[in-house]
This record gives sequence, C-alpha cells and structure tokens, in this order.
Amino acid sequence: MANRSTPLDKNTGRAAPNLWDLAAFLLVMGLVTLFAWGSREMALPYTPGERIPLSLDPVNLPEYALRTVLRMAAALALSLLFTFSYGTLAAKSRRAERILVPLLNILQSVPILGFLSVTVTGFIAMFPGKLLGVECAAIFAIFTSQAWNMAFSFYQSLKTIPSDLSEASVLFGLSPWQRFWKLDAPFAMPPLIWNMMMSVSGGWFFVVASEAITVGKTSVTLPGIGSYVAQAIHYRSLSAIGWALLTMLLVILVYDQLLFRPMVAWADKFKFETTESGEGSGSWVLTLFQRARLLRAAGRFLVNRWIRLTDLLPRRKQRASFHGSTQAAIPKAQEIVWNALLAIGVAGGAWLLVQFVGGEVDGAEIGKVFYLGFLTLVRVTVLLIIASLIWVPIGVYIGLNPKWATRVQPLAQFLAAFPANLFFPVAVFFMVHYHLSPEIWTAPLMILGTQWYILFNVIGGASAIPTDLREAARNFGVSGWKLWKTLLLPGIFPSLVTGLVTAAGGTWNASIVAEIVTWGNTTLTATGLGSYIAIWTEKGDYPRIALGIAVMSIYVLVLNRFFWQRLFTVSQTRYRLG
Repeated sequence: MANRSTPLDKNTGRAAPNLWDLAAFLLVMGLVTLFAWGSREMALPYTPGERIPLSLDPVNLPEYALRTVLRMAAALALSLLFTFSYGTLAAKSRRAERILVPLLNILQSVPILGFLSVTVTGFIAMFPGKLLGVECAAIFAIFTSQAWNMAFSFYQSLKTIPSDLSEASVLFGLSPWQRFWKLDAPFAMPPLIWNMMMSVSGGWFFVVASEAITVGKTSVTLPGIGSYVAQAIHYRSLSAIGWALLTMLLVILVYDQLLFRPMVAWADKFKFETTESGEGSGSWVLTLFQRARLLRAAGRFLVNRWIRLTDLLPRRKQRASFHGSTQAAIPKAQEIVWNALLAIGVAGGAWLLVQFVGGEVDGAEIGKVFYLGFLTLVRVTVLLIIASLIWVPIGVYIGLNPKWATRVQPLAQFLAAFPANLFFPVAVFFMVHYHLSPEIWTAPLMILGTQWYILFNVIGGASAIPTDLREAARNFGVSGWKLWKTLLLPGIFPSLVTGLVTAAGGTWNASIVAEIVTWGNTTLTATGLGSYIAIWTEKGDYPRIALGIAVMSIYVLVLNRFFWQRLFTVSQTRYRLG
C-alpha cells in the first residue's frame, strides 16, 4: 500500500511529482551549472610565467568567490576520502597505528608553504599548458589544511565505539565493508560533521597562501577571494578588505544553509541513544528534499540497491572474541621484523637529515634551535589552557542546545574562517603605540585561527551525549560541578582530546607567521622556533629551514608519545559509551 506522503500515479504506479520536486530540481541544476562553469574556467590554457589578471573591483567578487568555493569543495571531497581510508587503517591496524598517528601529528605541524614548494612543480608537469595544474596545487594546499583534523576525529571515534555495538557486528557476521557503512561511519558522523565545518572554515586561513603560488622565480595568482585579500593587504585597501569579508560572510551563510545545516540535521539520527531528543536541528533544504516525492523515491531506490550490494559481500565466518581486540594476534617473528624495518627507516631518515643539515649548521646552533622550540612550546601550552577554559563551557552549552547550535553555527564558521592575518596590522599598531612586548603579545595571534578546533570538537562531543543519560542526570537532581564531573566532561573527553591535538598542531604551524608580524615598514619579532623558520625561509636557507621543521616535528612527536597518546588511551578505555 502506498504511503500518503508519496502518492502514486494511477497510470504508471510510480511516485507522482509535485511542486517540491520542481524546486529541488531547479536548486540542483542551478548548483550543477555554477560548478560546471567554474570547472571550465579552471581548465583554461596557461603558460608558466603568464600573468593572470586580478582586479580589486568588487564586481568581480562573485566570480572569485565561486572559484574559491570550487577549490574548497574539491579539497573537502579529497579530505573525506583520506579521512575514511587513513582513519580506518590507523584505528584497525596496530602496526599501522604506530606510524600513522605520529605521522599525522607531524603533517599538521608542517607549514603549508612546505607542501606547496614540493608539490606545485609536479602538478604543473602533470597538466602542461593548462591552468588545471596550478589549480590542483592550490586544491592540495587547501586539502592539507582540512584533512588532518578530520582524520583525527574519525580515528578517535572508531577507537571509542561502544563494545556492545562491536559485539553485535560480530554476532551478525558483518564483513569489514559492511561494518564500516553500518556501524563505523554512522557512529563517527556527528563529530565528523562538526570537524568538517571547522576544516572548511580553517581552510579560509590558508586560501591566501594557496591562491598566490610562487614557482621558482615565477609567481602565479589564481582568481579567488584569498588572492583578492592578499592584493588588498598589499595595496592597504581597507575598502577592498571590507568587501572581501562581506563576500566571505555571504558565502559561509550560503554553504551553511545548503550543506552543513542539512548534514547536522541528518546526523541526528546517528546519535547513540535510546531516548529521542525533544529538540532537533532543522533545515529547509532537508525538508525540501524529503517532501520532493520523485527525488525521495529515487533516493530510496538507490539506497536499497546499495544495501543489497553490500549484503552480497561475504560475511565473517569466524567470530572474534568479545574480550579484547578483534584483531588477530600478531606473530612474534613478524612483530620483530616489523620493528626492525621501522627502526631502519627512522635511522635512515635521521642520517639523511644530519647529512643535509650538518654541513651548514654547528652543534651550538642546533642547541639554540631546541631552546627556541621550548619557548614556542611554552606559548603553545599557555594558549591551549586559556582557550580550553574559555571555549569548553561555551561549546558544551551550544552542543546540548540544538536551537542555539543552529543559531551559532554560521557565526562560529565565520569567526573560524576570518583570516587571522588581518589582525596583524592592528596588533602591530597597539604593540608599537603602547610599547608592548612582542614576546608576549604576539602569542595570541598564534591561537586566533586554531582555537576553533577546540570549540567545534567540544560542540560535536556534547551534541553526541545520549539524551537518556542527560535525562537520567536531571531526574536524579545532578547539577553543577557534579554534573560536569560525572557526565559532561567524560562525555566530551574524547572529542576534547581530538580538538586539543589538532589545535596544538595548528598552533605550532601558526607560530611561523605569528612570531614575526609586519605591517608596512614595521616588523616585530618574538623569540621562538616559528620566527626562526620564517626568517630563514625568507632568506632561502634550506638546511636551516629543514632543521627548524625537524625540531618542531621532534617536539610534536615527543608530546604525542608521552602526553597526547596517554590522553587518547584514557579516552578509549575510561570515557566511552559502553
């Protein structure tokens, strides 16, 4: 019998279209047309050294905004593929985890300009005579600003899946592919969506660098909001900066309505709870597609075919033990060989680094660089503590109140997307005017763009706290600090650790541009590892650049091994939902 919400055509027996179908069709085709036009512009002929015109006339901003959004959308798609594959491998394989997790910490601390300098020549060579090569380099640069945060979130979610759900997947004999789509991905979806928001917003900070690329002595400026902002800063045009910020705000509002708000509302059904929340997130786009009869019928058809396809996959024949890991025990001989190969790889990399750096740098300077790294570490630690004290209570309140989350969502995305380097001239003015020490007052600039990792992860963690647990705490009269101690802090702890790890890596990265700030002829420098790397990058001294990045990576690895990894272990063993 047909459902009332989906009437059938009397002649064909199929779902009858309605006005909602027409509206959905026009919306989808409009987006497809815009993306097709923008993609055509990305594939135009281009010769290295050719200057691409860029104007500060606000009339061009809609086109520039579309070009930037296309790059960020492509980078987001790549980041999702990377997240699902990298995060799953790190969570499921003990051998891979020992390499992939520390490597992820290193990657997020490597300056984005380092990725550009290595990859841009290769991308241009892949598409000779086409602008697409430079576009791919820009997309990859934005990808490096999005992928690490999302991968950490997905990895952390997979490591904290409740044991009873894992046992159920074993009882039903689900194959790894079926388990991924029926358990892993749905369970990780709520915090992953909030991390996607943060990653897209954080990508705006790197758009300036990714759209103004230097290849040897040739500079390539791609049309986009980032390059528009860079040119406005170069010419000190406050009106152009204002137009760019207004355009950014409008773009963020549009993709919040068309993408993220529907995703947040859709992800509510994946919450791990037995009592449905009284309030939920709403989205007019989701409502539109739900009421479009023909589109809904087509979607149901595709979903059913996908389910049938996954059900055809072979299921597990052997059931793993419910106690301990479901992974097979690793033979001792294989473990020894694996450890030996890992040690040889690390030793080989260290020897190459010593050979490259040793000819130019003496032991005294190496010791000085480690001291500079310690100073930056102190700044990073203090900033993370202050940011946590501010944003954890705010994030929990927003996450527990869906209506407030809906209201704050676009504002938080805009604040996270606001280019932090636009604050640098203001900071320089105040430090010079009031004779403030750069050693202290440049530090807040490091956290401007990365504090939002903490907020977005805490919102995602708080929104995933089961409603039945919150109602139980309310019925028992648990409130105040006791509520925080027994429910809220344990509930958000895995997400908070993920946010702190990604914020720490981003802050180390941001120190390279925040410990030395310039406006006009005035330059202020703070003593630290970030300013050391920035100074020698400007001079083109690659051995010292490699030394600075290596020391930064060593600090990140040591902190990961002796601090963050222990917090991850605590979150996986003590603070998980079952």
